Formats: sequence, C-alpha cells, structure tokens
Amino acid sequence: MQIRSFEISPRELAGAFGGYGTILPLVMGYIVVCGLEPGGLFIMLGAVNIILGLVYRLPMPLEPMKMIAVVAIAESWTPSLVYASGFAMGITWLILVGTKAVTLIRRLVPETVVRGIQISLALLLIGQAVKMLSQGAAAGLVSLFIILVLRNNRYAPAGIVLMIAGIFLAYRQGHLESLAGPSFGLPPLTLFPLREVWQSLILAGFSQIPLTIVNAVIVTCAMIKGYWPEKEISERKLALNHGIINSIAPFFGGMPMCHGAGGLAGKYGLGARTGGANVMEGVMEVFLGLFFAASLAQILLNFPLSILGAMLFAASWELARGARGPWRLPDLAVIGVTAGFGLFFNMAAGFLAGLIVFHLIFGFGKRFA
Repeated sequence: MQIRSFEISPRELAGAFGGYGTILPLVMGYIVVCGLEPGGLFIMLGAVNIILGLVYRLPMPLEPMKMIAVVAIAESWTPSLVYASGFAMGITWLILVGTKAVTLIRRLVPETVVRGIQISLALLLIGQAVKMLSQGAAAGLVSLFIILVLRNNRYAPAGIVLMIAGIFLAYRQGHLESLAGPSFGLPPLTLFPLREVWQSLILAGFSQIPLTIVNAVIVTCAMIKGYWPEKEISERKLALNHGIINSIAPFFGGMPMCHGAGGLAGKYGLGARTGGANVMEGVMEVFLGLFFAASLAQILLNFPLSILGAMLFAASWELARGARGPWRLPDLAVIGVTAGFGLFFNMAAGFLAGLIVFHLIFGFGKRFA
C-alpha cells in the first residue's frame, strides 16, 4: 500500500530497524544502568516516531542524544537526572530556535572542538563497555565477533541478533522463568527537581548542543536534501523538533531524543524510503511499552551485561569514527585538549578548554586556519 510518500511494506519494515544498532545499547543502558522505566521510554519513543512519520512522510531518524546518554550511563545517573536533562535540552532548543542562535552557535564552535567531544564520549563509553564485558568474557568476545561479521548485514542486523541471543541466554540461565505476562499500563508521570535541570546542563547538556547542531541538524538536513531533493525541510524545523519533543517526553518517562545522520543512513541503507518505516517502528514500540513494560523490565534487568558491553563498544566505535578527518597538527592539539579535559573532568570542561586552545592557536594569525 502506498499513499504518495507514505508506504507500508516489508521493505519499509526492514528499514525501520536500520538505526537499532546504535539505539538498542543506549536504550538498554538507560534501563539497566540508570533505572529508567521501560514502559514510558518505549511509549514516548514510539509516539514520537509515529508523529514524525505522519508529519514528514520520511524515515526521519530518532535516537538518544548520544553525549547525554554516554555520560549518564558511564556515571550511572539517577532516572530523575536523565529526565531533567531531557527537559533542559527541550527548553534550550526552543530558546535557540526562538532567538535564531542556532546559526550563530554553529559558526562560533569549531569542528575540531566538536570532534574532540566525540572522542571523549567514545572513550567514556569504552570504559563502561569494558566493565560490562568483564562480567562474561566468553559471551562478550562472541558478541564482538557477531558485530564484526554482521555489522553491514541487511537481513540479520547485529543489534537484533544480539538482542535475541541475550534474551535466549537469560532464559537458559533461568532468569526469565517467571516472566510477567501482558498487562496494560500507561506511561508514568515522571518529575524531577529543578536543580537537576541546571546540573544536567553542566554535566553534559552544554556540550551536547554543538554535537547536536552538527550531527542531528546540519548533517541530517543535508542528507535529507540529498536523498529526497523534492522535500523542503529546513535546519530550523529539525532544531524545533528537538525543542518540542524534549519539552514534553521527559514528563512521561521519555529519554533525551534527537535526530541523527547515522540513524538516517541506517534506515535508508536497509530500504526505508517513506514515513511508513517510522509508523511501523513506532507502533511496535508503543505496543511493547503499553502491554509488556513489566516483561521488558525483567528481560533487560537480566540481560547479560557482557552482550550489552559488546553493543556499547560497537556504539563507541561508530562515535569515534565520526571524528575522523584530514586533521593537521594544530587541529589535533585542539581535539586532544578537548577530549582530555572532557574525559578527566566533564564535557563542559572539555568544551571550554577546547575553545580556549582553538582561539589561542588560530587567533594569532591565519597560518593555521
């Protein structure tokens, strides 16, 4: 069935899972490590996917905000701090769009600082992944091998295979014998203290902004224009999406969410061409959240940490790969300082240190520019 640029078909269904290789480990990390309630998380993820599919009639990518997710998982944030970070991002993006500051920030933040932040995030994620892998070295090594072999497989994506394998292993170990049956439940009302809104901005939020501008707004918009030249979707629209989504979703158990170039490439690469992919993905996620929240919690809390660690390791590799470039020595200095301060202090410190070093080096003349 096809209605203009909206299609329900096996191809669209296959493409719907194109971004799960990155989404699954971070979602599972939120639930297993940070303790987020799975019902609200899946319902909000699904509801937003459905709305995006119906509004844009494109396989619009939707994924966790990587910087916040990585820091939250690596530092074991509480659920309320995660929800506060989502709301902080929502208000921040509404302000940025309303004041037309998105373009200005993009011009002021050098790409080398953004890439340094990416690298520090990847290293934080690797540290958490290694801890998880140590919980079961054999299963972890097999999982890494599966990721290596199936990383580009269209019919058996590594993320889905590992998800099934982890559930099977948990079942064989006797952790799912009393698995809860289906039961209807609406997403919970999730609140948080206002002080955590500012705290989340300091810990990761401010550093998330330039990364989101580059990856989730500018690059994603350029890819949409390349795949669908007839579509007129501006960077401002994508930025506004971030503000609206994250101003509402945290109050119903939603994680901080954004668009993403990697998710769009993954969906398109597996065959998604219309908003039908988002709608089918969203319906499945809402269904799971409404009727199987208790089962999801039990499954994910007993999911083998070694397999989750392998998935997180793969996500960190993809994050680090995005920082590649024909960098010169001055560029590498900025990237190194940004990554170092971000790794040993926090993302805000890395962001500020990178900006200072960048202006110290490139402010003396054009020879390094």
